[in-house]
Amino acid sequence: MTAAAVPAGRTALITGASRGIGRALALGLADRGVAVGLVARRRETLDPVVEECRRRGVAAVGVTADVADRAEVVEAVEAVAGSLDRIDLLVNNAGAIEPVERRFLDTDVEDSWRVLEVNLRGPMLVTRAALPVMLAGGGGRIVGINSGMAYRALDAYTAYGVSKGALARFNASLAVQYGAQGVRAFEVAPGNVRTAMSEPLPMFEGRTEWTSPDAVVELVSAINDGVLDELSGRFFRAAADTVESLLAARERILDGDARVVRLVPYGPDDPLR
Repeated sequence: MTAAAVPAGRTALITGASRGIGRALALGLADRGVAVGLVARRRETLDPVVEECRRRGVAAVGVTADVADRAEVVEAVEAVAGSLDRIDLLVNNAGAIEPVERRFLDTDVEDSWRVLEVNLRGPMLVTRAALPVMLAGGGGRIVGINSGMAYRALDAYTAYGVSKGALARFNASLAVQYGAQGVRAFEVAPGNVRTAMSEPLPMFEGRTEWTSPDAVVELVSAINDGVLDELSGRFFRAAADTVESLLAARERILDGDARVVRLVPYGPDDPLR
């Protein structure tokens, strides 16, 4: 089936929007004239971001919800869609990571499961609520804020890596299943952005160079504008990838079906290729 053309997005729904990367995306998109629906758990940190967006001259609505709670998600998405009339861009940004850097047997499974609930169940619930609105408007774009841990195993943070790998498969599936109806889906790893979640992690101890949130905003804005639509279903990393570099590599990415999480065959005679 041929993928349907979709105009540049005028509205965006962003989860985890009260701080860090979510806040940067909310303000960056508002600066570009995009109306925003912002979701976060705490009203006291969400409202100031909503006001900052409104001062930029766009419509903005903030709704509190735990993305892992089905009823709260449905209510939040309905409120955003009712206020903004449509949802052109969905950014599943809300995330969590294990509180300690330990191997699997040294962690509490309940802590690990909470990570999976936020990082995987959350995007699935939010997308399930938002996708019908997006389809009714003729399509749109979905961005999962991901991590290099989606495709590279480490000796700690098991649940985080599992959740991000599954998120990549989820968005790739959306790109295949709904592409003909005008839906594009992407994974964006923000790199090492200095946030309240990342800075305390032992792996970043002593780090002095951080990825600018502006690099994430540039990639997501280009996605929202439809500039990277041909690369739907693929994985980008802010700063390492720019809009220009991705467009320059477009043919190689498409010809090699690159930038997707997959099983790597051992050769042309591998029966699993």
